[in-house]
Amino acid sequence: MSQVITVYTSTLCPVCGMVKSFLDSFEVPYKEVNVDMNPVAMFHLISKARRLSVPQTIINGKRISGFNPEKIMQALIIEERGFMH
Repeated sequence: MSQVITVYTSTLCPVCGMVKSFLDSFEVPYKEVNVDMNPVAMFHLISKARRLSVPQTIINGKRISGFNPEKIMQALIIEERGFMH
């Protein structure tokens, strides 16, 4: 079973680029959802996060706001351990 990772981004968000570069550096596949011109994605993000702020990284349901490498790695490790059992 593979991890489901979604990164909500905006085109002019430099921090969004940092999250994507971080995941790319570990060759972690993810789905990018740009909310700029996608009102459905924007509504989904607001309904889940209760605010519109990007980046929002969701790793198997765990939400991480902003660029937080430690939390991203913790979520990836925890999920990886869960799949190994």
